[in-house]
Amino acid sequence: MEILDQIADERRRLADLVDALSEEQLATPSLCDAWTAKQVVGHLVAVVAASNLTAAKLLVTSGFSIHRANARLAEQMADRPAAELSALLREHASNPFRPPVVGHPGALTDLQVHRQDIRRPLGLPSDLLPDRMRVSLGFLTGGRAVGFTPKNRPAGLRFETTDVDWAHGAGPLVRGAGEAVMLALCGRRAALADLTGDGVEVLRRRL
Repeated sequence: MEILDQIADERRRLADLVDALSEEQLATPSLCDAWTAKQVVGHLVAVVAASNLTAAKLLVTSGFSIHRANARLAEQMADRPAAELSALLREHASNPFRPPVVGHPGALTDLQVHRQDIRRPLGLPSDLLPDRMRVSLGFLTGGRAVGFTPKNRPAGLRFETTDVDWAHGAGPLVRGAGEAVMLALCGRRAALADLTGDGVEVLRRRL
């Protein structure tokens, strides 16, 4: 149950962040593809609050492309007022939904990565919690992070974090704060500047 409690708390923390952002900040491009900060929130709300019927209809009209259906669902959800999105996050905070393949570690990682997708472009410091970062770092380097990072991205590299007690692998070194390592593993090039070591260039070529 501990990881479910962590996921619920991350949804509530995200709701608090949404409430603290202005409309201009919510319209700021995030680190996640072409989504704005508000559309990233829309995606995280849709995961737990969208009806199965709505998701099914969008999947059909998106040519059965899960990626396109998810993108359209996030954009539709983001059309709602920000206060409604934060309220939905709190209402569904304890939803025990377990994503296929990636499970609850994937759900926790999704919340943490997307939180930084919003915060970094806005110049807001990382406020990730060390115990939860360790879960996500282990998940991302464990070979089952489908949709987050391909298996070959961390392969043959040594990762060390400077702010949490975590390390993984052997080979050329990639070293930095846990947040930067996590984001780089998920393909966010903006985090590479915060990393050091002879493995950074190898990682850059894999993104």
